[in-house]
Amino acid sequence: MEPTYKTTQKREGKTAKTIEEQTAKIPSDVFLWASIGAMTTALILQLSRQKHMSLFIGQWAAPFLLFGIYNKLVKQHGHDKTENQ
Repeated sequence: MEPTYKTTQKREGKTAKTIEEQTAKIPSDVFLWASIGAMTTALILQLSRQKHMSLFIGQWAAPFLLFGIYNKLVKQHGHDKTENQ
């Protein structure tokens, strides 16, 4: 017996749609290169003994990659597929 799930269809808000439309315009490479840039800058700062700034900049690598994943998902799936049905 398969579980039954209550399917409630919720729509995206106006803000989410706007963000998705804008981020879909950005090439996915931008986020990858931003992440690599953050890691490289952090390494250079670490080598120049600016530890606090290095840690601050280095922490941006993961969010840039997550933005890239979000960007890719928006491009592949778009926003709320139920809206046009």
